[in-house]
Amino acid sequence: MAMAETAGLDPVLGFALVGVLGVGSQWLAWRLHMPAIVLMLVAGLAVGPGLGLLDPSREFGAMMQPMLAIAVAIILFEGGLTLNVHSLSDAATGVRRLVFLGAPLGWAASSAALHWGAGLSWEASAVFGGIMIVTGPTVIAPLLRQARLKRRPAALLQWEAIVNDPVGALAAVLAFEVVVVLHTASSLGAAAGEMLLGIAVAVALGIAAGWGLSRAFRNGLVPEYMKVPVLFVLLLAVFALSDGLLHESGLLAVTVMGLWIANADLPSYVELRRFKEHATILLVSGVFILLAANMDRATLASLDWRALVFVLAVVFLARPLPVLAALAFSNVPWRERLLVAFTGPRGVVLVAVAGLFGERLAQLGIPDGDRVAPLAFALVAATVVLHGFTLTPLARLLGQTATATPGVMIVGGSRWAAALGLALKKLDLPVIVADPNHAHLRHAREAGLETFWGDVLSEAAEHNLDFVTYDKVIAATDNDAYNTLVATDLAPEFGREHVFQLKRVRQTSARHALPATLGGRKLGADETYFEANARLAEGWEFRVTKLSAEFTLAHWRDKNPEAVPVADLGPGGTLRLLEPEAKPKEAEGTRLLFLAPKREERKEDRRDGNGNDTMKSG
Repeated sequence: MAMAETAGLDPVLGFALVGVLGVGSQWLAWRLHMPAIVLMLVAGLAVGPGLGLLDPSREFGAMMQPMLAIAVAIILFEGGLTLNVHSLSDAATGVRRLVFLGAPLGWAASSAALHWGAGLSWEASAVFGGIMIVTGPTVIAPLLRQARLKRRPAALLQWEAIVNDPVGALAAVLAFEVVVVLHTASSLGAAAGEMLLGIAVAVALGIAAGWGLSRAFRNGLVPEYMKVPVLFVLLLAVFALSDGLLHESGLLAVTVMGLWIANADLPSYVELRRFKEHATILLVSGVFILLAANMDRATLASLDWRALVFVLAVVFLARPLPVLAALAFSNVPWRERLLVAFTGPRGVVLVAVAGLFGERLAQLGIPDGDRVAPLAFALVAATVVLHGFTLTPLARLLGQTATATPGVMIVGGSRWAAALGLALKKLDLPVIVADPNHAHLRHAREAGLETFWGDVLSEAAEHNLDFVTYDKVIAATDNDAYNTLVATDLAPEFGREHVFQLKRVRQTSARHALPATLGGRKLGADETYFEANARLAEGWEFRVTKLSAEFTLAHWRDKNPEAVPVADLGPGGTLRLLEPEAKPKEAEGTRLLFLAPKREERKEDRRDGNGNDTMKSG
């Protein structure tokens, strides 16, 4: 360790360590069902000020700040790339209020909390308060993924985070320019003119770049394999040009560029967004590890009781009050207002921009400038941990989660789909049956299942269906090609291990066999659409039984020798759809859904002495 503290790590080894810790933290968080940001924060503090293994400022030197700036720009661009105006729907009013009313009110409230809570001067408080408008999209995205909120509160939090990111940075720029004028002989009018010119150029650059790129892609001026490289190069150029004219205006430019591309209806938009999402996961991981590891023990030790007062004031006053005031008398229900008001995690942009302006304030001779960075880190750490563990319980308390247990989406209406859907519904799982043909949904409607008349791959489905309610998909139409398309298209969103489809009629023919990369997994008896529906017509049905110490899996098999396991629901509420070769779980309390011949005696459909609870679904 002494060698690491004196000579430092090799920069390549340092990069590798950051990558392993960042991605490893995200994977571990997924396995443990914990907030990923919390684990990344702990990992960064452990290898940085904790063990002294990594000091980013020492290992990466002058490249540290440019790396962070570019990473934040790419993260914000990807955030803008996800903001299609159609996704606003009924959240539009709330988003406008949060941006145009909530941001100024939040600036004022945050500045007050900094001055009276943390004891900063008004100059430092005004600059730092502008940055605190930001609720980090780098933190909101993983929290929303974990909490599974309803559509509107999720849209409110996501749009506010992404749109207010550049707004907060520019507010800090404006406050800093005023401070510079007060401490120098500069003209206030000249500073304001420079500010307005920088904003105008940033918006113009973002629009021009987005428009030009969209035209080039649509007209085939860029080959497919070069679209992502061209996108990256243009993104960096726009950020550098705008930032060179006015510090931090580059964030506004790349956000506007992303927004324009997101709403340009490009054929290659989905591929671009998925690649950007993967890049952003890596960047978010890396930036969090770097920022946490870059803190030193002396800075952390300088945080006193006033820092605690400041954090509490932000969480319980400076965040909720402006949000509630901004959303007052709007169409946003009060439960959603409370959820948004008490959800304000800060992230990468806050720490990065606060550190930059803290140094500049100190250079101007403002004594509180060196306190800005540690206070920013304390706020980020506190809000990340707080909201990471409280957002899901708070959303459940206010009734704003899409569902307690994620369910199943069945694409394709038929007698088989309705029977399976009814069996899943009796397991208290959300189920929806979707089909472009209204007549095909007759069986599902008669069974009382929720239905969607339309194409699940359409834009209308994206805006009208709460996909977060479901975590598994079964493609079961009578069109094998469409089933394969649905499974392939939805696999990146739901996870390939959660997407299934009925057996293709001609998949055994070498001439018609598709690559393994296309389509979904096999399900249950691995039957085609026609075989599955014919089995029901022959007198089979979906039933459910509960395993116990007295009635084990072996007992069930003895009583149901012909049965085909389709799914099992663990005692903890975790549903598994089973492939033909998969074995059901044998844990006590597991509920097994299977396909079996109908019983001769009606009374046997009830629970028997062994705890065998059958549910007639056909």
